[in-house]
Amino acid sequence: MAPHPRRSRLTRTLLAALVTASVAVPVSGAARPAAVPAPPPTALGPLHDTDPAALERRYAATRADVRAAERTADAHGDHRRAAALHAMATPARHFLAFDGRDGGRSTEVYGDLARADRIAVLVPGADTGLDTYQRFRNGAQALQQQLARQPEGHPAVLAWLGYPTPATVSPAAATTTRADEAAPQLSAFITELRKAKPHARITLLCHSYGAVVCGRAAHDLPADALVFYGSPGTGVETAADLHTRATVWAGRGADDWIADVPHVRLPLPTTTLGFGTDPVSPEFGARVFPAGTGGHSDYLAPGTPSLANLARIAAGSTPLTTPDPTAAPQRTAQEAHRA
Repeated sequence: MAPHPRRSRLTRTLLAALVTASVAVPVSGAARPAAVPAPPPTALGPLHDTDPAALERRYAATRADVRAAERTADAHGDHRRAAALHAMATPARHFLAFDGRDGGRSTEVYGDLARADRIAVLVPGADTGLDTYQRFRNGAQALQQQLARQPEGHPAVLAWLGYPTPATVSPAAATTTRADEAAPQLSAFITELRKAKPHARITLLCHSYGAVVCGRAAHDLPADALVFYGSPGTGVETAADLHTRATVWAGRGADDWIADVPHVRLPLPTTTLGFGTDPVSPEFGARVFPAGTGGHSDYLAPGTPSLANLARIAAGSTPLTTPDPTAAPQRTAQEAHRA
């Protein structure tokens, strides 16, 4: 069957954009917005102990670091960043790690990590940072609430913002450079988590460009499942090329624009342009789960089939092919953000 003319034109346009990006990347790919200053964080060391008392000491230390970063941002005149950090520093919030420098890094806990035997680690995509953190938090909260509805186990969700995500419209979003830099950090964290929770089921949920990060780290991740959703590709051609023992899942909403991104992969001297085979295609070889009709930002919206199935995979259950009757009423991403 001949390709649809509109799809063909869009593909050619995006390919041209990728070629343009390949020229621009060596010049501007490493450029980032001026960072808001922040003091160095407390040296906490690896996560060895998830005893409640040890976790409380860690949470207290990171909370102090968030407050110090808030004061520095306020003194610098960035009141938007200061407001975001003020919200993150409340006693009800729990961070395993926080570093306000160079755009910010954090790992937030939702649920009781000390008791958790089902742990979902969210790896975000483009345009996720401290200033836009509420969107990431909304998704993590929705996932934790959905996991709590599963019949067995003690769930926890970890929102891992461990790298400077690229802007959606940027040369960096078309190459693996940021993912190559982030992959060792993700591997180190999941290795620490596995040592601290040796018997827990650990699932990585990798959205959009986060799927590229997970793909680059996959061979080194002691995880039980890798889930790619809203993914432009993983940096390899097949699931077997990930060299992982984890079960590999993939899903995409029917209204997700990421389906129109060309699935090309071109090695360059210092990076790779494009991300390879479509993860939901038969050629890739992942287990495909139904993700509903939502768009690129809707996967963790309450009431959606995608949220229900991501939670089921994280819990070790089989994804549903029909709507979950126990799910909360469906909301759009905009409604979830306002909430």
